[in-house]
Amino acid sequence: MRKFNPNKNIIIILIVVIIVVATVSITAANRAKDSDTNIVQSAVNDTISVVDKVITAPGRWLSGGVQSVSNLINTYDENQKLKSEVDQYDEVKQQTKNQAQEIERLKDELELNQTLTSYEKVTANVITRSPDTWQDMLIVDKGSSDGVEGNMAVMSQKGLIGRVMEVNAHSSKVQLLTSDNKSSNHFPVKISSAKGNSFGVLNKYDVKEQQLIASEITEGQDIKEGDVVQTSGLGGNSPADLAIGTVVKVKPDSNGLNQEVYIKPYAQMYDISVVTIIQRMAGATE
Repeated sequence: MRKFNPNKNIIIILIVVIIVVATVSITAANRAKDSDTNIVQSAVNDTISVVDKVITAPGRWLSGGVQSVSNLINTYDENQKLKSEVDQYDEVKQQTKNQAQEIERLKDELELNQTLTSYEKVTANVITRSPDTWQDMLIVDKGSSDGVEGNMAVMSQKGLIGRVMEVNAHSSKVQLLTSDNKSSNHFPVKISSAKGNSFGVLNKYDVKEQQLIASEITEGQDIKEGDVVQTSGLGGNSPADLAIGTVVKVKPDSNGLNQEVYIKPYAQMYDISVVTIIQRMAGATE
């Protein structure tokens, strides 16, 4: 059996070290003289480069995957945040729009009240308007305790919209001009034209054209488009000179015997939130 000779192994190791050191020294000297590497150095560099790529590739892939997942999670969170902000923006935008519309309605009501200085009146808010009676009536938050009585004229925005049909202590029902109730108490009207006044009764509503219709018109006056229509005050159920609208057209009725006057109302009949109830002429007795 061969014995282990440590001296021989030490000598071999020293020779290998000397060769490596000599190779490195020569390579360094050559590199100092010339930027090009020799064959041995080039082979060593290429081998190290390949080994480095093989060793570090899984780490780079894992690091890239983690970063991609992190970016995806951040992107999802940002998208959710942006969606929430967009939803909040839409909600705030709609609230702002609703508030602007409400302000415009209140401005119109204020302007209307400023033109009704010769009347005693009370302002009320619409609290109920049922879809099944949308065209017929609405309920307001003022009643007999506020001086409201039956048959009082009701206005909104810039014109007449109906009259009080039922009164409770703290609320009232208002029958609208758009109602097709044949037994309702219709408004006598006055049409002011260049040649004088004509009189009639406001008793119909054209849903398709969204126009009021007055019939039983007195003869003798030439009614034209744009003529102003107001309450006449005849009959004693409502004050005179309350604004209703303007004439759109005049045509014979279904029998061809009388005229029907189509009127574009000053008030917007479908979007009503605040009304003004006309109690009486200012200074008039109970």
